[in-house]
Amino acid sequence: MARYLRTSDLARAVGVHVNTVRMYEQWGLIPPVERSPTGYRRFTAFHLDCLRLARLVYGRVYPGRPIRRSGVGIIQRAVSGDLGGALELAYRHQAVVRAERAQADAAAALLERWVQGTAAQSAGHSLRIGDTARLLGVTVDVLRNWERNGLLGVPRDPANGYRLYGPEEIGRARVIRMLVQTGYSLMAVLRMLSDLDGGQKQDLRAALDTPRPDEDAFMASDRWLTTLSEQETCAGEIIALLEELIHKQGEEDD
Repeated sequence: MARYLRTSDLARAVGVHVNTVRMYEQWGLIPPVERSPTGYRRFTAFHLDCLRLARLVYGRVYPGRPIRRSGVGIIQRAVSGDLGGALELAYRHQAVVRAERAQADAAAALLERWVQGTAAQSAGHSLRIGDTARLLGVTVDVLRNWERNGLLGVPRDPANGYRLYGPEEIGRARVIRMLVQTGYSLMAVLRMLSDLDGGQKQDLRAALDTPRPDEDAFMASDRWLTTLSEQETCAGEIIALLEELIHKQGEEDD
C-alpha cells in the first residue's frame, strides 16, 4: 500500500509554511494531488521531489524575468513527469545564468576601463540631447531620468539653455547604459558613481554590489553580481537534484 504524505509533511521537509505548499499546488508547481475519501490531500514522494525543485527556483530573491522564466520551465517539465527533458532545460538554464553573469562582468570591466581613461568615448564635439540619445540608442526620457536621479550632470549652453553632452558626459552615459542594460539597478549605479565622484577609483565592483545600510530599496539588481553568483550555484543544485531523481526513478523501474 502506498505511503501518502500530508501537507504538513511536505512543508516541514522543505522548511516552508503549509500555505506555501497549497499555493504551489494552485500554481501547478507540483503535480495535481489526489484526495482521500475524507478530503485530505494525498501527496507522494514525487510531489515532495517537485516541491524541492520548486524551492530551488522560488526560494531565492527574484533574479529577473529571463532567469525566473527559465527556472519555471524546468519545474513545469518535471511536473509533467519528463525528468530527462527537465534536465536538458536545467543545463540550458545554467547557460542562461552564466551568460547574464558574463554580461554583468563585461559591463563592470567597461566601467573600470572608463575610469582609467581607456574606454572609447565619442567624437570631440558636443551633442544636444536628441543626438546623444540616438548615438547611445536610448530615449531622451531615459537621459533626463538619469540626470534627475543624479547619475549624470549635463552642462547647458549659456546662449540658449540647451543641454550639451561633451565627450565626458557621453562616456559616462555609455557606462551607465551598459550597466543598466546588463541588470544593475539605478541605485547600484548611483552608489558606485557617488563613490567615484568622491575620488574613490578602487573597488568599484564592490560598490556596485554592496548596498549601503541607509538605502531604502533593496532588490536583486542592487547586488547583481552576488545575485548571479548565487543563481549559478542554484543552477548547479537544480542539475544535481534532477540527476538524483532520474537515478532514483531508474532504480524504481528495475
